[in-house]
Amino acid sequence: MAPGTASTALLTDHYELTMLQASLASGAAHRRCVFELFARRLTGDRRYGVVAGIGRVLDAIRDFRFRPEEIAFLRETQVVDEPTLEYLEGYRFTGSIWGYPEGEVYFPGSPILIVEGTFAEACILETLLLSILNHDSAVATAASRMINAAEERPCIEMGSRRTHEDAAVASARAAYIAGFASTSNLEAGRRYGVPTRGTSAHSFTLLHDTERDAFVAQVDSLGKGTTLLVDTYDVREAVRTAVEVAGPELGGVRLDSGDLVAQAREVREQLDELGATTTRITVTSDLDEFAIAALAAAPVDGYGVGTSLVTGSGVPTAGMVYKLVSREGDDGAQVSVAKKALNKASVGGRKYAMRRLDERGVAEAEVIGIGEQPDNDGNDRNLLVELVRGGEVVSTATLDDARARHEASVAELPARARRLSRGEPAIPTVYEDDEK
Repeated sequence: MAPGTASTALLTDHYELTMLQASLASGAAHRRCVFELFARRLTGDRRYGVVAGIGRVLDAIRDFRFRPEEIAFLRETQVVDEPTLEYLEGYRFTGSIWGYPEGEVYFPGSPILIVEGTFAEACILETLLLSILNHDSAVATAASRMINAAEERPCIEMGSRRTHEDAAVASARAAYIAGFASTSNLEAGRRYGVPTRGTSAHSFTLLHDTERDAFVAQVDSLGKGTTLLVDTYDVREAVRTAVEVAGPELGGVRLDSGDLVAQAREVREQLDELGATTTRITVTSDLDEFAIAALAAAPVDGYGVGTSLVTGSGVPTAGMVYKLVSREGDDGAQVSVAKKALNKASVGGRKYAMRRLDERGVAEAEVIGIGEQPDNDGNDRNLLVELVRGGEVVSTATLDDARARHEASVAELPARARRLSRGEPAIPTVYEDDEK
């Protein structure tokens, strides 16, 4: 952990450490185990999900250390006993992690993350892994639907003021993976290199004595290529004033209220009449994928999306779980284990995943092998990549790699995957094991 870096060790649930204490006392804590992170179903009855947050997970595991401050808190509050605190003082994850790369699509049962190590070191990562991947994947899944609805028109993420300040940064990152062009959040730009954009709010117009004064001030400061907000007062008058101030070189106008379809058409016609034929129209105002789809026929050049995006467009969690699927037996061999509870059953055994493609390269099924790789008929695609080996992060994937992976994985899905209506997963999940 770098000096000054915050530990992630207490971003967890109390029972993770009490389980650790009991397993250390019983001697089972050091059994080699395999944990699997997956979703039993696609939340919101969506057609596919999008993996996001893997990079943040790897950073969080690096910083999962029990420093003197964390140990002191656990001792003072008597969460665990002294032998457990002694173990935690030296805690380091030394196992291996395989997973779906960021940007990849997933389906029910997809082994999104496979964590191999002792029970002690893998068990206590559960809450941290789930909190990151459930949030980021929910945002990325919503963002992907919005990008599909927007077609070739760019989207900007602008939901920072509608969520927790740290969640806002993670949301901007997840949306960028799924195809958003930029964000309004500067910390996402600094921390992750997501392009940032923004110009002005209604308060800037209201600050000045007249709308013209506000437009002159913005154009003088930011240049004619700026985007002017034209719905503070009268839209038609504002558009006329904007073109008078900036000339036909005006970069763009933004609409943030009213009937956006009708207004966009009226504004486009007016801009063209005034000679501002290249001036772009951006619309905002509580957009989601359905509103974006409804704007498809309007002369809109881009969308700004806030509240709906950072809250997963009504589905704020991906519904992922983290389950023990294999453990070391008394003879040293791995034993498959699985939860059998009604509606919450899991499939035991270490998994391998492959996307089955037809002769045209279109996805047909998510094939999960148990204990061994599924059969590949020649053009199928293995989905798991190595992320951590012997406790060391080995993944070198960048955010741009994740964007490219997302674009490619969505492109190989059948057309029904892009439907916004509720429905069955775009492809079925098939287990290559009759004893599942």
